[in-house]
Amino acid sequence: MKSDGTLDRAVVSSHSVFGAPCWVSLATRDLRAAQDFYHAVLGWEWHTGRLGREYRFARVNGVPVAGVSAMSGIGERMATWTPYFAVASADETVSRSQERGGTTAVGPISFPPGRAALLADRDGAVFGIWEGELVAGWEEWRRAAPVFVRLHTRDAFDAAIFYAEVLEWASSDPRSCEVRYEDNEVVLRSRGDVVARIHSGAVEAAPDPTIRPHWQIHFTVDDVEAAARAARAHGGTAHQQGLGSTEAILTDPDGAHFTVTCKGAG
Repeated sequence: MKSDGTLDRAVVSSHSVFGAPCWVSLATRDLRAAQDFYHAVLGWEWHTGRLGREYRFARVNGVPVAGVSAMSGIGERMATWTPYFAVASADETVSRSQERGGTTAVGPISFPPGRAALLADRDGAVFGIWEGELVAGWEEWRRAAPVFVRLHTRDAFDAAIFYAEVLEWASSDPRSCEVRYEDNEVVLRSRGDVVARIHSGAVEAAPDPTIRPHWQIHFTVDDVEAAARAARAHGGTAHQQGLGSTEAILTDPDGAHFTVTCKGAG
């Protein structure tokens, strides 16, 4: 599927990169306000594709970046960014998650040309899965859109075991993702690229019961301070560690959190 929702002959299938993050999507209560905010802060251009008028595809310089959907029909939950992981079989993945204490919020349901489900791990962190064709330019998306996705959780090793079993990380199949422990984080690589991290603090520290496990999306920007100023000017908030920081946590007007990271800092 192209970034505008049409088919592409060079498309990559989830079967060939299963276990890797393959897309990120925002559910929001105000689609127009979200488009205006992310255009101002991140420079995104918007396109409507085959997923309907209530779903928008974002691009920067022709590279697919993310999707944004209206929250109608999915309840009154908080606006949130969600990472989606490629899987060979949505049904089998949902079954593995449930067998290991995960929960299923939605699906699997069909969104031609694929199938999706929304899940939560056994600590409550929400993530999605996708079976089928990936966006055209997926290789560029992986390198140029989100730097990576990071799971903040209470026990990185326990979480890594859950996701490894559910998403088939570190399997004998050469298409699967590699998992290593580096610099106090579990690091996930797909085809040699870092695509996700799992963090729970220093290895000797006890699990922190105050942490709300969640996946955080990181987007690259040329200027973190400029993105933070734009967020504040357009109804959002920004938290920086200080001037010159390579990262900032931003919140859009509907309350969805995400991180901007200076290019080259991920």
